[in-house]
Amino acid sequence: MTISAPTDLAVVGAGIVGLAHAVAATERGLRVTVLERDQRAVGASLRNFGHVCTTAQTGTALEYAWEARDHWLRLGEKASFPVAECGTVVVARSAAELAVLEEFAAERGEDQVRLLDASGVGSVVPGLATGVLGGAHLRLDLRVDPRVAVPALTRWLEKEGVDIRWGAHVGAIEPGLVRTSQGDLRASRIVHATGHDLDRLFPAVAAEHEVRRCRLHMFEVAPPGGVRIDPAVLTGTAMLRYGGLASCPSAAAVRAELVERTPELLDVEMNLMLTQRPDGAIVLGDTHHYERTSTPFEDEAVSALVLREAGRLFGAELAVLRRWRGVYAHSPSTDFVTASPEPGVRVVSVTSGIGMTTAFGLAQAVIDQLF
Repeated sequence: MTISAPTDLAVVGAGIVGLAHAVAATERGLRVTVLERDQRAVGASLRNFGHVCTTAQTGTALEYAWEARDHWLRLGEKASFPVAECGTVVVARSAAELAVLEEFAAERGEDQVRLLDASGVGSVVPGLATGVLGGAHLRLDLRVDPRVAVPALTRWLEKEGVDIRWGAHVGAIEPGLVRTSQGDLRASRIVHATGHDLDRLFPAVAAEHEVRRCRLHMFEVAPPGGVRIDPAVLTGTAMLRYGGLASCPSAAAVRAELVERTPELLDVEMNLMLTQRPDGAIVLGDTHHYERTSTPFEDEAVSALVLREAGRLFGAELAVLRRWRGVYAHSPSTDFVTASPEPGVRVVSVTSGIGMTTAFGLAQAVIDQLF
């Protein structure tokens, strides 16, 4: 049984990476069918901060991120969802952290990075506790609400003629053919973009790149004192995770400080950061735990650690509104998996937690290669 007429491109997965490929192909005038096993997107593309962290990337990720930034702005207008050009503020609470930001600003220039003194940080990120020495405003970063943006992109693609098949579980992919729970689909090209589940159909690809599932502790908390924060906020732990910051010479001193003062943050690979949703709730996280198969049990001590550090940032005890498990694909060897296991088939996964930041740039490159 076939589920429809042949298509130019079949995309397996309706998360942000899959949708980005559908956008790239649709705008080239190609017929596109998206196959999604769930009734709506519920994975990493919905569970994240909505942080388009362009400026702090390096290498290929930075190239994809700059291109993706333009697509976010354009698609926000086309698909009618807000894209905030409010940037990111990186907060420095030690001399070593401040030195990283000074080095990064000198490298990237005033157009991208504006240094802030303590009062400058307070003017754009109100409500922080005392002890902030300064910061940097990454001026070109964007923010979206993934719970709004991803469904809006899906609706826009459907209006543009993309056939999105919900509840279509894909059991096998062959050259020119996708076998699904709703029948077989013939496609001249196929993109498999199921994030951390790429090992389900392509275990050899996952093994080659040592892909594991990265599990995150994430929260929504009530804004202390009703504070309103426009930009995304990063702290010193981000200086060890984002390539642009981590490559600064002073980042070694930041790591040494963490080892001496709070080694437990390194044990859970904490990246303390936050964004604020339109309803005021603050999205807060996160920690990183790597496994092929994630445990179903959450350690409350890890959650308490995140809330402790966030409480120190604000100088207040935070009230938890929601908590959830984030998850994404991780590889120790690459930020992006783009494999060709069969003719006309691409297995694509962002394996570094920056799918929202880079997917639209990555998809342009993949579709250019496929067609």
